[in-house]
Amino acid sequence: MNAATKPIRVVLVDDHPMLLWGLSKLIDGERPRLEVAGTAQTLEEAERLVEREKPDIVLLDLDLGGQSGLDAMPAILRNEGTRIIILTGTRDRSLREQSMLRGASGILSKEAAADTLITAITRVHAGEVWLDPETAAQILGRLRQDKRDPEAERIASLTQKERKVIQALVKGEGLPNKVLADRLCMAEHTLRNHLSSIYSKLGVRTRLALYMYAIEHHLGED
Repeated sequence: MNAATKPIRVVLVDDHPMLLWGLSKLIDGERPRLEVAGTAQTLEEAERLVEREKPDIVLLDLDLGGQSGLDAMPAILRNEGTRIIILTGTRDRSLREQSMLRGASGILSKEAAADTLITAITRVHAGEVWLDPETAAQILGRLRQDKRDPEAERIASLTQKERKVIQALVKGEGLPNKVLADRLCMAEHTLRNHLSSIYSKLGVRTRLALYMYAIEHHLGED
């Protein structure tokens, strides 16, 4: 058998014998594309098996009867050609994120369909990353949360008219509201309404506080 037709060799690590049996049947049913290189129920068995067989893919459960699959990952990944797919029933976001940070190439729910599992194995073997929808949503949500800037969000909520009011206030420094209103071609009570809205959006309470905020965030510039 040449390299082009060499099967993807998979090691299965889970502490449930029936699940191992079912996964073995599923993967061996994909011969000659895939084959099971061995199964393990404990971390120790998994590490010895991977060292001996040097598989392409390890399907690794995170909960191995009180042992954490995370603890086996460094030893598994010491074999340069082996990639890990976490096959798990946990919905714990931190565990899923830790597994990716420690080098997993994919995460798949135990509830995933059989064809999804086979696709994940082949894609990860090809060098891709595979995330189930739940984990992908969690990671994207975390990235969006990390990138959010509260001040940028407040400033983005300002209308164009409110920005003009702030610019006039900065340029006019201590001018009274009536003069500022005249410069903006609006009634004084309209200016006060705009200022109240600006104060609420930016979290300030006085014109002086608004002036200092605008200088700090360059809101007085055209």
